[in-house]
Amino acid sequence: MHRLITLELCVELRDIEIFLTLAEELHFGHTAERLHVSQARVSQAIRKQERRIGTALFERTSRSVRLTPVGRRLREDLQQVHDLLQAALARAEAAGLSADQSLRIGVFGHAGHELRPLIDTFHTRYPGCGITFGEINGVDPFTALRDGRHDINVLWLPVLEPDITVGPTVLTGRRLLAVATGHPLAERGSASLEDLADYRVADFGQDAPEYWVSSMVPTRTPQGRRIPRGPLARTFHEIVSLVASGQCVHPLGEIAARYNTPPGIVFLPMPDAPELQWALTWRTTADNAAIRAMARTAAEFGPIQL
Repeated sequence: MHRLITLELCVELRDIEIFLTLAEELHFGHTAERLHVSQARVSQAIRKQERRIGTALFERTSRSVRLTPVGRRLREDLQQVHDLLQAALARAEAAGLSADQSLRIGVFGHAGHELRPLIDTFHTRYPGCGITFGEINGVDPFTALRDGRHDINVLWLPVLEPDITVGPTVLTGRRLLAVATGHPLAERGSASLEDLADYRVADFGQDAPEYWVSSMVPTRTPQGRRIPRGPLARTFHEIVSLVASGQCVHPLGEIAARYNTPPGIVFLPMPDAPELQWALTWRTTADNAAIRAMARTAAEFGPIQL
């Protein structure tokens, strides 16, 4: 055991997290996705640990990944050490977060209410750190992070900005299509991604990155047909006004339907639309104890299903 503890101290904590996650997932791709790193980074970390120990930790084939006997023993011992380290860090951060520290979290609409179980857990662990919410919209998701008005934004994935860190996923939910009550799709009771090519969706303009907008509102259907965009809308209320007047239809997260029932609008299920994932994001250079404490709490709490 003493040798394993010494070994652990010589290994970067991130490499230990990679090893323990791979030991649980037994899949390099899933491990990379879960830890928000590249698959090459996972492979590099495992090879480095195997070179240091002098033997294989995993048996790899084209179809499976399995722990070797040495790997199983190392997982048991390192898990204990890792848990102790995480607990020590959490206690230190809790003691270090003073009453004058706070986090301002940017959310869409009523997402802050859905996050209440997570926020309550955070307050139990870190009673000295206050939390306030700010509102963001789909046309300008990153500016409030970059200029310091928000410490964290809860954004749908993917977020691929080089200066922004993507943390744990906190919400998951369906995508719905907002249409006018008299719309032909409203009579049918559901919609598909393919239907979008037959109608216009709202245009967010040029402020938000195209890759991010199209992850919510695709530019083409699964069959490759172009989805026309326009008229321009910059806020949720502008979108629903355009939809209610019959000028467009628009996909939205189901949280929009849960807390908003504008007159003249129906929200339709879209069974073929991928589930949305919403994650904590923050400016990489703004990383601090309060942000790390929230990220750790969210990772342990797990995503909330809408």
